[in-house]
Amino acid sequence: MNHAQLTALGRALRLLGEHGEALTGDTPDAKLHEVKADLRRALDLLDETVSAAAPTTRCAEHPGGPVDTGAPDLCLLCETRRRTARRSQMDGSYPSYERPAAEPVERTPSRYGVRGDRPQPQQRWLPELWNGREWQLCGTPRRDRREAEAFVNAQRRAPRAAMAYRLVHEFTDYEVVRMWGTPVRVDIEPMGGGLP
Repeated sequence: MNHAQLTALGRALRLLGEHGEALTGDTPDAKLHEVKADLRRALDLLDETVSAAAPTTRCAEHPGGPVDTGAPDLCLLCETRRRTARRSQMDGSYPSYERPAAEPVERTPSRYGVRGDRPQPQQRWLPELWNGREWQLCGTPRRDRREAEAFVNAQRRAPRAAMAYRLVHEFTDYEVVRMWGTPVRVDIEPMGGGLP
């Protein structure tokens, strides 16, 4: 709804409110026909401004979704989700998480956590580029080496490619697996006044 439509609709509804306040038991028919015409005008303005279909359900998540007349919000999708949750609670097919009895309830908090809190190391391939001073990550770490190499090759063919790229294997430690180009330290000061 644009501003002009909003203004016209607001004016028509305010006029209808004034008509409603002025109605009495002895209101003449001519005034009632005027109210009827103003009411039709307001309905026509509403028809022009409403662009979407009327919601079929009372669900905020799926207003135009399929209807289930037995659901409190008339939404079949949400009611199916609720039925599945109730069924799984009764059947025990999806048990809720319960703390194991062997695990101590109270633990002393640690600044770095305990071994069980840290995730297991995962193998990743890190594409890095040489920015003239240091190696920096140039893409999302990948789980597959061939995919990471294809990404680096695509970066090398880009119009603004770096002077060198490398692929670093991360498992529990880092290992440079493959390198493209030669990294050369670039001084940021034009007359050589940068740090050594």
